[in-house]
Amino acid sequence: MPTVAPLLALTLIAPLPAVPATPTGHPGPTGGYVAFRDGPGHFPVVAGRRAAPIVVSTADHAGVIRVTDDLRSDLGQVSGVRPAVAYDRVPAGAEPVIIGTLGRSPLIDRIVARGRLDVRDLRGKWETTIEQVVTDPLPGVGRALVIAGSDQRGTIYGAYDLSRAIGVSPWSFWDDVPAARHDAIYVRPGRHTQGTPAVRYRGFFINDENPATGTWAPRYFGPGKEPGHPGGLNAAYYAKVFETMLRLKANYLWPAVWGRAFAEDDPLNHATATLYGVVMGTSHEAPMMRGIEEWNRHPSGTGEWSFVRNAAAIKAYWRDGARRMKDENIEGVITLGMRGNGDVSLPDGDGIELMSSIIDSQRQILRETGLIDRPQVQTLYKEVQRYWDQGYRPPDDVTVVFCDDNWGNLRKLPDASLPARGGGYGMYYHFDYVGAGRNYKWADTVNLTNNWEQLHRAYTSGVDRLWMVNVGDLKNEEAPTQFFLDYAWNPAAVPVTGIESWLRAYAAENFGPALAPVVADLLHEYATLQSRRKPELLNRRITGEPPEVVFDDQGNPFSLTAYREMDRVTGQWQALAARADRVRGLVPAARQDAFYQLVYYQIKDTALVYALRQAQFTNIEYAEQGRAATNAQAARAEALFAQDQAMSDYYNTRLAGGKWAGWQTQPKIGYGDVERYGPNAPWQQPELNNVALPDAIYPHLKRITVPAAAALGVALDGGDRTTLPSFSPWQAQPAQYIDVYNKGTTPFAYRIVPGQPWVHVTPSSGRVTDQVRATVTVDWLRAPRGLTTVPLTVTGAGSPVVVRAPVNHPSLRPSGFLEANGYVAVEADHYSGKAGDWQLLPGIGRTGNGLTPLSKGRLDYTMTLTSAGPVKVAAYLSPRNNTLPTPGLRYAVSIDGAAPQVVDIIGATGSNDTTMNNQWARNTSDNINVTRTTHTVDRPGRHTLTFWAVDPSVIVQRLVVETAPQPYSYFGPPESRRAPRPGR
Repeated sequence: MPTVAPLLALTLIAPLPAVPATPTGHPGPTGGYVAFRDGPGHFPVVAGRRAAPIVVSTADHAGVIRVTDDLRSDLGQVSGVRPAVAYDRVPAGAEPVIIGTLGRSPLIDRIVARGRLDVRDLRGKWETTIEQVVTDPLPGVGRALVIAGSDQRGTIYGAYDLSRAIGVSPWSFWDDVPAARHDAIYVRPGRHTQGTPAVRYRGFFINDENPATGTWAPRYFGPGKEPGHPGGLNAAYYAKVFETMLRLKANYLWPAVWGRAFAEDDPLNHATATLYGVVMGTSHEAPMMRGIEEWNRHPSGTGEWSFVRNAAAIKAYWRDGARRMKDENIEGVITLGMRGNGDVSLPDGDGIELMSSIIDSQRQILRETGLIDRPQVQTLYKEVQRYWDQGYRPPDDVTVVFCDDNWGNLRKLPDASLPARGGGYGMYYHFDYVGAGRNYKWADTVNLTNNWEQLHRAYTSGVDRLWMVNVGDLKNEEAPTQFFLDYAWNPAAVPVTGIESWLRAYAAENFGPALAPVVADLLHEYATLQSRRKPELLNRRITGEPPEVVFDDQGNPFSLTAYREMDRVTGQWQALAARADRVRGLVPAARQDAFYQLVYYQIKDTALVYALRQAQFTNIEYAEQGRAATNAQAARAEALFAQDQAMSDYYNTRLAGGKWAGWQTQPKIGYGDVERYGPNAPWQQPELNNVALPDAIYPHLKRITVPAAAALGVALDGGDRTTLPSFSPWQAQPAQYIDVYNKGTTPFAYRIVPGQPWVHVTPSSGRVTDQVRATVTVDWLRAPRGLTTVPLTVTGAGSPVVVRAPVNHPSLRPSGFLEANGYVAVEADHYSGKAGDWQLLPGIGRTGNGLTPLSKGRLDYTMTLTSAGPVKVAAYLSPRNNTLPTPGLRYAVSIDGAAPQVVDIIGATGSNDTTMNNQWARNTSDNINVTRTTHTVDRPGRHTLTFWAVDPSVIVQRLVVETAPQPYSYFGPPESRRAPRPGR
């Protein structure tokens, strides 16, 4: 390993700038500008069974006129009184709600002209709203609640903000969230605003939408309107998507692409987007406002999607897309560039000259069609980033969109040394993915702290022109989608210390303030557990020392024998499910459907899947050992699978009166079965002919024939055949055990006799039908100092078995973290001392919190080692990519002031986020990057381990000093015990 001395001379850390404060967003029904009781100066929106009329100008934008109907319905849902809607004139004697756009609504402009409404902080702004109770706004009108927008969407957002403030959830349709009833609704006096969005274009991508959306939507909304394509998504479907977007203050959509063509599947789709005021775009593989499916349906020329061999036809195809955008007055962001058909690299090669020619041709078409001034993007997805890395720069007005690696880790950020771009920078991110590593589509797996860190890093690095996130079907990704959009609107309102508050507000919006704390706690714990590993990957174990990678698609990623890991992680899920059961009992009947969709299903069913995997892999191991309990574990796995299927059946047939028929059809258990569905099985969902298969248990369960005769079997904690993990008074791992099991159906008597009186076994004797687990402990008041190996003799049906128990009783004075079982493990934030500034990232780690440097500095950890000689230090870091122009993504580590060893975690593991190689897939699938350095410790006793900051965006989760080889486990060994500090 290279060394640095002094290290700080090489440190490249630069602190991230603080996010400036801006006005807060929607306050919810428990505060803010809405009240449900009268008070001084309050404006009655609904009171005494009468509702203030809503007044809008017919000269306003169509989207503003349309949203008044939604506001009317929302007020009626909450109060039971639906206000009248009047156009252009205020009804005589009324005190109305006036909604309009500055410069477009004569009503608003007259109020401004009379000096009744100050619009200096509104005029010329992007998507900005003010809500204000105005006295004498118009002749003959005593008071009015005025909702004024700087532009069409600003006004729309203002109307929907009032809806949210009175208690209407943005997820009312997608998750059947009812609004609480209130007989009266008032707006407090004053001037209220949600501010101006920090990110100009904010939206999501409906993608990977089969089988869930693809099965459900045509049944619910009717088939697509294009002949021969009944699976298309029509305008009725998109109207619900657009409405939800606007309720969330999103403005930008990439429509579904799996065999679907937005412009063709319903002739009204684009017109509906225009009516709602939504900005349309197309994904990274679909340039010039045409989805790639349009080409697949209507290829021309040679039929090839090749700019080299079919340029004339390709240009004509693009020109038609530009003309349609112009003729239909579509508000959109135009994707430039070109990728291969099917979300792959170009078949024509990746030369800069080719890409430059493609974009030049597209820009010429935009000039010819009068669209050159429309916003344009080049999205550097996967292999496209190579053009940027090799020096290609699109025209300055084009927004350059950097991407994550499909697993939530950004790949590139703006180089601060380059000149600012007129088009600025954007980001494309993922909450859902189909591709290398393995698909993850079934459930929300987003850790909000991890998401926050990447969003914060992007925004403070100047990525603020456009944010797009792949949300799969949208439904199932509600919390992270709302979080993403809230942060994009106002980053200052969501600091890392405010994530828990945000989650409580989200819970209150959907389940009311009384249940918000317990629901938020459930969602927080769910995200922490689920983000450790995608549920689709629960039958893949990845091994090998970097850069070697070995995938086993019939392997348990968690250990059945080391540290009781599988038992512990399954137990955590069962405990969470039990809490969800208890909270479910507190949820009112009217909100039960919403609770099932937003909280209960994903918790309960994931807990079932973990229990199933525990039974499944226990069954397979027992079969290899010939245990009599083998078949019972198979039966348990099948029973759990039946419960999983029953939950899906309830979702598809009874939930919300059968509304979601066909939704829960996404397989998540049967991945990897090549024999069943072909060579793509290691990564692709179980499917044949592009149609998802019913789920199934894989790897297959095993059943054995159990003989009648009793036969003794012995299995040990840790998985070794003869020796238990070493015992220490300092150990943090669970108590060691011996499994005594039967290989037959006839019970037998057993006995375990330790070779020393200070070693105890519980129970030391008894009768074995299937199996007995006996715990081994040491009486440390009687055990001698030093290392002693104690034999334990197990007798039963057959030959006795002798087990060895190494007992290590240190004579050292304990200080700091204490070595036992051949390791010292520490969570990153449990340091003994530190230098420099570090950002605490709560819950980002697989086993705890994380730390990322904000300046040059170090973290010190005091530890006591019981041996001398070579040791390895394993650093567990978040699997980030190198986003900046530095030699790598580096940290350094040292012991006792020795020269720090510098590690580039990208180079050391061989990870490549462009080719998405197996090394990268390992890091992202395991959601960790583990690298090791070797050091020499000169003596037993107290030592100091130091972790040094070198490059930004490194996030350290934990460190493990390995004084002896450790058994395989997913999380690594449990954190070591820490000696009490003096005086404590």
